[in-house]
Amino acid sequence: MKKILYILLMGFAIVGCDDGSEPYVKPDIKDPSPIETVNSAVRAKEIFDLINQYYKAGSLFKENYPAQSGDATYSYLWPYDAVVSGASQLHQLGYDVGYNGIVDGFEKYYRQTAHGNNIGGYGSSTNGGTGGGTRFYDDNSIIGVNLLEAYHITQDQTYIERAARIVPFLESGIDDRLGGAMWWNEDFRYNPSSAEANKPTCSNGYATLFLLMYYEVCPETEKPHVLALATELYSWLRTNLYDPATKCYWNDVNANGTINTRLWTYNAGVMVQNGIRLAEITGNNQYLEEAKTTAQGAYDYFVKTRNGILSYTDTDPWFNTKLLRAYIDLAEYDERADTYINTYYNFINNGYTKARTDVGFFYEDWTGANPGRYYSLLMQGAVVESYGALALYRGETKE
Repeated sequence: MKKILYILLMGFAIVGCDDGSEPYVKPDIKDPSPIETVNSAVRAKEIFDLINQYYKAGSLFKENYPAQSGDATYSYLWPYDAVVSGASQLHQLGYDVGYNGIVDGFEKYYRQTAHGNNIGGYGSSTNGGTGGGTRFYDDNSIIGVNLLEAYHITQDQTYIERAARIVPFLESGIDDRLGGAMWWNEDFRYNPSSAEANKPTCSNGYATLFLLMYYEVCPETEKPHVLALATELYSWLRTNLYDPATKCYWNDVNANGTINTRLWTYNAGVMVQNGIRLAEITGNNQYLEEAKTTAQGAYDYFVKTRNGILSYTDTDPWFNTKLLRAYIDLAEYDERADTYINTYYNFINNGYTKARTDVGFFYEDWTGANPGRYYSLLMQGAVVESYGALALYRGETKE
């Protein structure tokens, strides 16, 4: 049941929340200045403290507050990862949030086998001690990104060792169908006849990002293989899922070859990050130009005036957070990134003043029009990561 509920949640995210279905309207402010100046670090810590007050479940967290029908004792892996990402920003800002312990909580989602595959990987759920549920390839890559970020912050070699385990698991999700690349999750890797079986941008894009980060710290003997694998996945995405009209990336190609043309902010974001890193590693500036093109395309496509505020999409803030992180990475290479980031800064501050519950949690919709899934840990984790990343970008410190 846990696996089914998680797949239903993911299915809803893929087919039910696409803001791109609205008529396209060009952003009416092309160079927004901050409407107000706030301490983003303090606001990040404020929401993080609320998460610990209302969602904490032992050393882990609950899926929702208030609880929703069917909730398990502990959250799924995806929302837990959002908490880790937020804690990473706070730790870098100088807050004592027990960062190492939170990162170590990933191990409670680790499971050694599934479908007879004895290559270990992180499952979508936990009983509080070991992992269960479906093993998603995008989840594992995103965890790998967080593990490598933890290594760079703490210099603890343990995090490199844990990240290294993810590489063979990802490779086990690649086959020759549809021209190569990786499936969405392990269940459908073994059942490609399912209507839900697809090879998406999220799995392949985040695997590319993780591999490019791992390349920087892996043994020299592994580097050629790791870089070749990352480059192959990037090339497959450019060939199969790049949308030349918007400069963004379609969601997935189904096992029957049908393209799901939904567009999402995080898919654009991860490919911006991948282009930057490939350019840095290879010296090929074409990758950077592709990153810049997608960055501008995503801003033009997703950013619209909604409920009186120039905003990114009004659903799924975790997706928007990942685009923000990409824009921050791009800032040193593209002066237009300041516009993208300032728009985001005004958007989240609008949410702080106009889109929160009585407790203080953010609505899913930061324009304030609709509370949406405000109860989800994932929604609140996105706020912490966004504010934390903005604080680091703006050179802020804790008070």
